[in-house]
Amino acid sequence: MTGRPSRRPIVTVIVALVAVLATVHLGLTALDALMGRVARWKNPVARPGPYPASDRAIELHRRLVVVDLHADSLLWGRDLLDRAGHSHVDVPRLIEGGIALEALAVSTKVPRRANLDRNDDLRDDVTLLALAQRWPPSTWHSLLARALYHAARARDMAERSEGRLTLIASRADLGAYLARRERDRAITAAFLAIEGAHALDGDPANVEVLADAGFRMMSPTHFFDNAFGGSAHGIDKGGLTPAGREMVARMEARSMIVDVAHASTRTIDDILAIATRPVVASHTGLRASFDSVRNLADAQVRGIAATGGLVGIGFWPTATGGTDPASIARTVRAAVELVGIDHVALGSDFDGAVPIPFDATGMVQVTDVLLAEGFDEAQVGAIMGGNAIRLLRAALPADRPPGDVC
Repeated sequence: MTGRPSRRPIVTVIVALVAVLATVHLGLTALDALMGRVARWKNPVARPGPYPASDRAIELHRRLVVVDLHADSLLWGRDLLDRAGHSHVDVPRLIEGGIALEALAVSTKVPRRANLDRNDDLRDDVTLLALAQRWPPSTWHSLLARALYHAARARDMAERSEGRLTLIASRADLGAYLARRERDRAITAAFLAIEGAHALDGDPANVEVLADAGFRMMSPTHFFDNAFGGSAHGIDKGGLTPAGREMVARMEARSMIVDVAHASTRTIDDILAIATRPVVASHTGLRASFDSVRNLADAQVRGIAATGGLVGIGFWPTATGGTDPASIARTVRAAVELVGIDHVALGSDFDGAVPIPFDATGMVQVTDVLLAEGFDEAQVGAIMGGNAIRLLRAALPADRPPGDVC
């Protein structure tokens, strides 16, 4: 991808030695405890629950189908079937928070000391997580293998969940799950996403591999430019490359949603110019609320809406310009005023190494602040999940294709 000579054999040996030394020195229990402390530090909440809300919000929230378009919870190595005392998301807390569907995103490479302005791809913090969490050796030098590893972990958790967690890969899956949830609210579901197409290991044909593994959404870039396009946080911040255009075409052919979160302005513009299906910004803010290169300009929000897509409003301070739930509602209001109620959704960035006002059990607070912002109950329902369900019913494949292992 970079044109540099391959040093994979050397890297593999070094990584293996470091993994062995770390395990011997710390022991498995201590290593797991260290990972828990890292996750707690990286994914803070403003205050622990329980999270208060008005009686009206609590009653309405119980009737909603709540959808969140982005969480990075798979990255931290936790068994999401177990309730954790830190971070933002696990299955028990999704159920308690009334979240019907969560997008579990996979980040396969994150630059050391990632920042919003300028990052290269030379150093990678995910490799350190791979060592600490004892990922299989195939993941040490292949980003595609990392994505497939996390998909397998998600499938395993769903299979062990005794029905509490369902993985959604098709419209048929979604319909069956929603019908079951009408009878049983003590369940939740997820669909798989990719944060950054560097997970394709430089080959757009690997879209087929990811689609077969159950991934249903992917962004071209994350924190650095790659073979497919420019990142808002990269060096060149260019547009889609020829490989990127092929990737978009392959994604659309496989009913994968194109996500422009973290993409450069040029990449977003290029995608909007060629998209034939709805485009999503899974987790973002608005520059009208907080002026950051990470957030969308008004014209980009309108362009996403013109495709029939959605803007998922994030919960972290540089997305909303504030640190409390009310700032989320104000940013939602700004998006609605730009493009109307039908194109606005939620994209928390739970477990995304950003501070959030609450964990998954506090999602009722968003319902509460949207009501306080003046939205009626039907509008709140659309923002909290109705719009996302409508998009997924249109965008997902009708059934799981042959070879799909999700």
